[in-house]
Amino acid sequence: MLVDSHCHLDRLDLTQHAGSLDNALEAARGRGVGHFLCIGVSADNASAVKALAERYDDVDCSVGIHPLDLKPGEAPALDWLLGELNHPRVVAIGETGLDYHYEPEAAELQQASFRLHLQAANRTGKPVIVHTRGARADTLELLREAALPQAGVLHCFTEDWDMAKAALDLGFYISLSGIVTFRNADALRDVASKVPADRLLVETDSPYLAPIPYRGKPNLPQYVREVAEFLAMLRGECFERFSEQTTENFKRLFPLARVKAG
Repeated sequence: MLVDSHCHLDRLDLTQHAGSLDNALEAARGRGVGHFLCIGVSADNASAVKALAERYDDVDCSVGIHPLDLKPGEAPALDWLLGELNHPRVVAIGETGLDYHYEPEAAELQQASFRLHLQAANRTGKPVIVHTRGARADTLELLREAALPQAGVLHCFTEDWDMAKAALDLGFYISLSGIVTFRNADALRDVASKVPADRLLVETDSPYLAPIPYRGKPNLPQYVREVAEFLAMLRGECFERFSEQTTENFKRLFPLARVKAG
């Protein structure tokens, strides 16, 4: 069984499935995907991801504010975040983090928000889902400063081995998306070959970043199988065992997720 450890079910392009999320999830289940983590990115979609987690037994969710979804000049309120996290199907915090690639001018605001999410992680014990782009040094500095006992995951990882190793040393997991299949992703494939088997997750980040051979098309949770098959081949591992291992890793990192035996 596979887990799509990071997908945006409320944002999927469902054209391929006649506009039906039920059909999209069933297509993924038919390809061996047994659980989905639906990711919160803003105050506006917190209710949507919680409703999806309540609707489907094999969906859990996270709540948080993406660094590119912050309101100008305004970090989220800690009380709001803690209130949203107090829900049985919210198993993680985020996605949060830093993105200087698109909004370097918002670095101070992003850091304030990231610190707040990390504070909530320390208070609740829930793992944190980290987005980082163009902010390697600051991301690692804030994670070290937080010293989270339960850590979290650097999702859709696109950095080099030095950053991966630093995050692993802090107790974090590394999650890989369809980017690892892209022709120009040699450096990322090097990282993928080195991450310890018990610290690796797979994801789609759908509807974004569809893997080869679907690149350029809307991504769907069913395509996490292509990511997993590619990584198993890259690492010289049996696909079935690789699937089991990444699912075990997900369950260990997100112990509140209601993952059924696959």
